[in-house]
Amino acid sequence: MTRGFDFDHDINREGSNSVKYDGCQAMFGKSDVIPAWVADMDFAAPPAVTRALAERAAHPIYGYTLFPDSLYEALIDWMQRRHGWRIERDWILMCPGVVPSLNAAVMALTQPGGSIIVQPPVYFPFFSAATQTGRTLIRNPLRLENDRYLIDFAHLEQCAQNAHLLLLCSPHNPVGRVWQPEELARLLEIAEKHKLIIFSDEIHADLIYPGNRHQTLGSLTTHTTNIITAVAPSKTFNIPGLNLSALIVPDHSIRSAITHAFNTLHVSASNPFSIVAFEAAYREGEAWLEALLCYLRDSRDEVCAYLAQYLPEIKVIPAEGTYLLWLDCRSWDMTDAQLKHFFIHEAGVGLNPGTQFGHEGSGFMRLNIGAPRDTLMKILEKIKRAKQR
Repeated sequence: MTRGFDFDHDINREGSNSVKYDGCQAMFGKSDVIPAWVADMDFAAPPAVTRALAERAAHPIYGYTLFPDSLYEALIDWMQRRHGWRIERDWILMCPGVVPSLNAAVMALTQPGGSIIVQPPVYFPFFSAATQTGRTLIRNPLRLENDRYLIDFAHLEQCAQNAHLLLLCSPHNPVGRVWQPEELARLLEIAEKHKLIIFSDEIHADLIYPGNRHQTLGSLTTHTTNIITAVAPSKTFNIPGLNLSALIVPDHSIRSAITHAFNTLHVSASNPFSIVAFEAAYREGEAWLEALLCYLRDSRDEVCAYLAQYLPEIKVIPAEGTYLLWLDCRSWDMTDAQLKHFFIHEAGVGLNPGTQFGHEGSGFMRLNIGAPRDTLMKILEKIKRAKQR
């Protein structure tokens, strides 16, 4: 138990149409693996969210639904309270998830053939948002120095000369970096100099470990005409299947362009269940989140300690945020195909291969620690036994 919330409770998700569990056969070619891949957690959502959904379900009509004023107020209050950023209601655009928003922004703000910067290894929809819409992908790879990833600003400056849009992951998935204010300030300088629009995916902004602090990019400057900030309660409160997020877009012309992109596709974010869950999470989920952060911190530390003792050849890139650990397995001197085969067929665990996040992830694996600690220990034991064979 952590402050009254039981994150150790093992909830059976099989048969619930869970991508993470019921999608194992499609992802790994076998169903009998312990899944620790797709980025949702195996914890029950905050009780306030469950109550809100049950109360809404009790009303037997599930028709087209408006966004109430209270929904916007809940997000505004959360951003002010947790991140010290005072946003205006007019800036907020409700969207059906961050990935659709990412694609809508690309289509709205760039032309076919236009150049988009990504910073791999990075969340894979960043690549497809460019490649599947006929845009040109410019890679500004992160640099790994002393087990810490850094932005290559000199190279970014060169990239920015020929690009219109930068897709920023903040905090970064999969490497777990929480960008420092000085790093973000340098990013803003380059963006302003080259008239570069930044789409800042801050979906993991609430999942920050002690000793680190997330800084919302938009709060660092009064020149917010070139910044789009994506936020959502989905990762924070483990409700990604409800598909409701928000874009914070101070610039009216950019906001209108993205709205037009959604309207062209007749895509609506309105859903009677996602709306009540969104509001309940931000209004009443804070105590649950604080308990979760303590649990994730201890899980991260236990995983790191276990690997250091029993599998020291696996180096964990220190995670400053998110519930995703980036494992450096390069000392095993396996090809990526061999590494993938080892984890799936010899250890019987389902992790994301590093190459899913770009070729810069070669030799790495991503481990989702958003699960009861007993499950994490079983995963580690299976890896250790497989390596000892």
